[in-house]
Amino acid sequence: MQLPIKRLDRLVLKAWIGPFVLTLAVVVFILLTQTMMKYFEEFVGKDLGLPVFAELLFYFSLNLMPMALPLAMLLSTLIAFGNLGEHNELTAIKTSGITLGRVILPVGIVAVLLSAGSLLFNDRVVPYANLKAYSLLYDIRQKKPALDIKPGVFYNGLPGYSVKALHKGQDGRSLGQILIYDHTGGRGNVSLVTADTGQMYTIYNDRYLVLDLRDGRSYAELIDNDPRGQEFVRNEFKQSKLIFSLASFDMNRTKVELFSQNRMMRNLQELGQDIDSIKREEAMVATAVETNGKSYFFYLFRSRKALLAAQTTPHPGFTPPPPIALTDSIRKAASVLAVSQARNVRSFTTGYTERFKNVRHDIDIFSVQRVEKFTQALAVFILFLIAAPLGAIIRKGGLGVPVLVSIVFFMLYYILSLTGTKWAKEGVFDITPAMWYSNAVLALIGIFFLNQARRDAALFDIEFYKRLIGRRKRMVPKQAIA
Repeated sequence: MQLPIKRLDRLVLKAWIGPFVLTLAVVVFILLTQTMMKYFEEFVGKDLGLPVFAELLFYFSLNLMPMALPLAMLLSTLIAFGNLGEHNELTAIKTSGITLGRVILPVGIVAVLLSAGSLLFNDRVVPYANLKAYSLLYDIRQKKPALDIKPGVFYNGLPGYSVKALHKGQDGRSLGQILIYDHTGGRGNVSLVTADTGQMYTIYNDRYLVLDLRDGRSYAELIDNDPRGQEFVRNEFKQSKLIFSLASFDMNRTKVELFSQNRMMRNLQELGQDIDSIKREEAMVATAVETNGKSYFFYLFRSRKALLAAQTTPHPGFTPPPPIALTDSIRKAASVLAVSQARNVRSFTTGYTERFKNVRHDIDIFSVQRVEKFTQALAVFILFLIAAPLGAIIRKGGLGVPVLVSIVFFMLYYILSLTGTKWAKEGVFDITPAMWYSNAVLALIGIFFLNQARRDAALFDIEFYKRLIGRRKRMVPKQAIA
């Protein structure tokens, strides 16, 4: 009996592995496209080059892998078991006495391994990918747009200069009616160069820009200490070349260590340390409230001391002071002091309340990031638990019905996960039940489908529901219908 079982495992795994690899690649591509579209405006006109784009796409692909795995597992498992059911292979296997649980076992083992691998990947690889991806994205945002002089518009991309050309040739090099203001001296528009025509090109591997000007004039206002007026200089030239450094257009790489403290760049151990650190800060804030708050309630503490002093036996020669008459001025001064003290207390409590809220919010955010690594990993197995029996029930392979069903359940998983994460971050529920809420609901759905598949329930068979309705109608007495 061992040989047929091994052949069965190979049959099931062979039917599953191809769709899984294909769907994983497609899902990563779709998610990557969606992610890149969010930053599309950051890339326009910056002439980044293929290596920069390739690096960015690679790291974001790694970042999206934990999210893509559950959907790929759901879709590929539906396709695989839908194909087996559509070609009556599942029926033949069950006829030979092999249960559905034993049929889905090999893929289930792979799903468990993928869940564990997803957790390890999310803990070790994803933080590093996030660090590289978002630091590169920051550098892209800081990079200046590529040199682009448009006709009739002043271009201020060259540091210290404003350049305008009324005409620009289709070759991108020829310019006409050129004006160049030199602001490097910081004295305003006191230096101007004009030219009738010119050529624009770069040299030394695009490190420098050359403006080759023809038939031009230069005007300059010189600094003169003579109070009677300023000295102006005017020159004419047939040809002149101005050379500008394009170093400011380079993309400078920031040290990735500057981004390493963000929660997205931290693994499980580091997130745990961060949470402990924030909790210590919370304890310090609580201690500060107790210590600093006493200064705002000195009347209370003073009255307690006075009460204790009054309860002690006075000295035999002690004579109590005469009572102080409460005049209007004293009442007014006391009222002003009380109002001022109340405002101070309100300011004190408001400030520390905000600090407590911020610290507690940071704890929740880091805790959510930590728990999310586990929930995303377990989702791989849970969506397998839904897809395997559901594919056996539907008995439809290909990219038709499985894709539609996958979209429905993945949207359900995404909405539940998003809702639970929002509840956890906003403190509506405790982090643990809020974050595991989606997995618990989907696990119950998976157990239900598995139970139905073991009983060969026809949940998605229209004929089954027609027969059921017809049976119900026959059970209703004709007198009741009349």
